[in-house]
Amino acid sequence: MPTVREATFDLFREHGMTTMFGNPGSTELPMLADFPGDFRYVLGLQEAVVVGMADGFAQASGKTTVVNLHTAPGVGNAMGAIFNAQANHSPLLITAGQQARAQITLQANLTNRDATRMPHPLVKWSFEPPRAEDVPLALAHGAHLAGLAPRGPVFVSLPMDDWYAEVDEKDTQAAIARRVDGRAVADPEAVRALAARLDAATNPVLVAGPDIDTAGAWDTAVALAERQRLPVWASPATGGVRLGFPENHPNFRGVLPPAIGPVGQTLEGHDLVLIAGSSVFPYYPHIPGPLLPEGAELVAITSDPDEAVRAPMGDAIVADVGLTLAALLEAVPESSRQAPEPNPGPQEIPAEDPLNASTVHTALAEAMPEDAIVVLESPSSTLALRNQLRISRPGSYYFSAGGGLGFGLAASVGVQLAQPDRPVVCVLGEGSAQYAITAFWSAVAYQAPVTFLVLQNSEYAILKWFAEVEQVNAAPGLDLPKLNVASVAEGYGVNATRASSRDEVAGALSSALASSQPELVEVPVAPGMSLF
Repeated sequence: MPTVREATFDLFREHGMTTMFGNPGSTELPMLADFPGDFRYVLGLQEAVVVGMADGFAQASGKTTVVNLHTAPGVGNAMGAIFNAQANHSPLLITAGQQARAQITLQANLTNRDATRMPHPLVKWSFEPPRAEDVPLALAHGAHLAGLAPRGPVFVSLPMDDWYAEVDEKDTQAAIARRVDGRAVADPEAVRALAARLDAATNPVLVAGPDIDTAGAWDTAVALAERQRLPVWASPATGGVRLGFPENHPNFRGVLPPAIGPVGQTLEGHDLVLIAGSSVFPYYPHIPGPLLPEGAELVAITSDPDEAVRAPMGDAIVADVGLTLAALLEAVPESSRQAPEPNPGPQEIPAEDPLNASTVHTALAEAMPEDAIVVLESPSSTLALRNQLRISRPGSYYFSAGGGLGFGLAASVGVQLAQPDRPVVCVLGEGSAQYAITAFWSAVAYQAPVTFLVLQNSEYAILKWFAEVEQVNAAPGLDLPKLNVASVAEGYGVNATRASSRDEVAGALSSALASSQPELVEVPVAPGMSLF
């Protein structure tokens, strides 16, 4: 009969989960013994980096991805990254070793005393199998659940002496072979009613959220906007882990602001707000005001029941975003409304000395290949990058919806491993880089040719902006003098260049993007926020 370990790798193999991200300890070694040659184990030097890489890989590949952590200390190190993964709706099967069963009750060293409760409330499901023989079925349960809408991480605690136990081959093969399809179709009557409301509206607007990209529905969203002459806003950048609409399209208006009052003001004049693939809304900071303009109605399409019920206003359809948009497209006629005024292109940014982030992003836009992917964690220049790059291909932008730093650097390595034929650019602030700095080692070790663009402004610029909004004066800890990311990256084996003029930035980025190795370009920029 097969062992638990053999059945587990058969399960992963059957479901295409052959890339595993981990940082193993002694409690995980039995799982990794005689590691199969058709699997890839991607090592991270710290558990938050491990989860961040897996998060990027899972999103870019579309597959549930296995994470291998070290019992309680490893799960503890990873918690911030797990928080980001659940906000990103990333399908992760997170495993962690546990003490041998005979020693759990004794609370021997490295026992996770409350393994199933520890990762709550950041996971969809948490489990420790009661018997060794239940491990393959528990892992199958977790793998299916992570990939069902709303997608997200799950957790399974695995006692270290379970791996060599034998399992019933017939039962395990039945569990391994199962398929679970989770794309739910909206009620046709609800779609017809929404189509009628949309067509009857005087001035409707579409808000495109990240789950349009996850659902593979870019073309459908574009066709709907064109057929119904809809202006399109992106959901607020604070929750926009991916882009739901091409940002060079004439109907595209921009990115909604992230606070209650400004969102309501931005949507003034619209009588129907259709939101697809976003919560309503990922608000932050708290700037009060009317939730909607007077006379406006709202309908949201989301695959997440919790997003639907926690919205403070409007109606909601809970179903697969892509399938629902496709049904809506079929149900609506060509509108007689006037098409929106074409959106102007990126604002021209003059070169300045010292450089500002907007100027750097204009150089990036010129150097970046059309099929490039951007992974972003430069909070003070997020809007500047969006405005200058106008990303207009699906699967080309990744950002942390959770707001916790550490995602970008790690996730870019995972995205590159999932999409080896597309160039990946990771745009970071020098402060953000510190939260996942060891990911540079993984990029070199696994030859992931990410181009890292580090904007060095010697401060937490986004926090200084929040301090102004929140009327906080003289807060400590907001300056970052003497951080040299390029030197640290070189210590991990990354080729690094410093550029201090627009021409130097453009040349360095072009060279880095042509390289087959990870490369870093560090650019000193003026402090402060960059919006254009």
